[in-house]
Amino acid sequence: MSMEKLSCSESFLKSSKPYFAMISLQFGYAGMNIITKISLNTGMSHYVLVVYRHAIATAVIAPFAFFFERKAQPKITFTIFMQLFILGLLGPVIDQNFYYMGLKYTSPTFSCAMSNMLPAMTFILAVLFRMEMLDVKKLWCQAKIAGTVVTVAGAMLMTIYKGPIVELFWTKHMHQQHTTDTTPSSNSNDSKDFLKGSILLIFATLAWASLFVLQAKILKTYSKHQLTLTTLVCFIGTLQAVAVTFVMEHNPSVWRIGWDMNLLAAAYSGIVASSISYYVQGIVMKKRGPVFATAFSPLMMVIVAIMGSFVLAEKIFLGGVVGAVLIVIGLYAVLWGKQKENEVTHCEMLEPTKNIDPSSKVIEDVEAKNGTEMKYSDSMLSTIVISTPASETTLKKTTQEP
Repeated sequence: MSMEKLSCSESFLKSSKPYFAMISLQFGYAGMNIITKISLNTGMSHYVLVVYRHAIATAVIAPFAFFFERKAQPKITFTIFMQLFILGLLGPVIDQNFYYMGLKYTSPTFSCAMSNMLPAMTFILAVLFRMEMLDVKKLWCQAKIAGTVVTVAGAMLMTIYKGPIVELFWTKHMHQQHTTDTTPSSNSNDSKDFLKGSILLIFATLAWASLFVLQAKILKTYSKHQLTLTTLVCFIGTLQAVAVTFVMEHNPSVWRIGWDMNLLAAAYSGIVASSISYYVQGIVMKKRGPVFATAFSPLMMVIVAIMGSFVLAEKIFLGGVVGAVLIVIGLYAVLWGKQKENEVTHCEMLEPTKNIDPSSKVIEDVEAKNGTEMKYSDSMLSTIVISTPASETTLKKTTQEP
């Protein structure tokens, strides 16, 4: 009995690892959004932040890749190099720069809400590249489609409708003080910045979704060298980010960094949001696919909204609360659909193939008259002689025949 409980607990832990990993990453992403917002508000260039972030990520992950994966490295052909180049361009350069610009013009909670379109964009791209099964007649497929629509609807509700402020006991005093300090001119400027930030965040989310789809493809080559893949993407992305920074930033003083929040933002983003997240996402995508890995992104918005109310005294509106509820419902619908899809795929793989010569199939449950059970595997010969206890009359007739 104890062995059965132990095996059940081991099976539960094994099946729950992808869920725990992605939920933990959302907490890491939430901390990155808060720290980065504070750093950008102090005047740090987002171009320089991207360079430092991925340079630190490369320095952290490269020793592990060297010691654990230096044997049997995949050969870097021109096709693989172009895939690595595009990954570095999509992630460190386009996604991060656009996201940081959108974060600077908006707020961490709003940026995370816009990023909740990631599962929908990833699902559409995965279907276009035939990486996801799309059968509308199946219930699990309907759940994934409905969950994606509900998730996007919740994110859009947070963007379009604000409603009254939801007062929390730890932010009520700060909200009242902020209200007395604001003016109509500043509110109009904030509206323009939010529109600009929304467009930038949409482009960033599209680049992020493309990164997931392409990473899932190149993982077939680096299935046993994921640390190496993470190192190469961060290194190539760093070089590309340096080139972009030299073009966009002409003041050498932007490269200066001290023992302050800017260094913390670069180090935290590089270690947690780049090196660790790229590696963990690669492992999860190899087992569950890109849509599963991106389905947890709505949780980051909820975490950031709570953390932002503490640290940045962000206002939480009723529309945001209702949108968050819709996002969580859509999230669980997508996860339920993915779970049912995995179960159906697993059952189909276990089912015996049809239209095959019966002599090559598995022969099971052959019961002899003495009550014994015999099983034969596929590797046995096509002609199998089964001996059973025969009656005396049968033996006599057999011996009398010429």
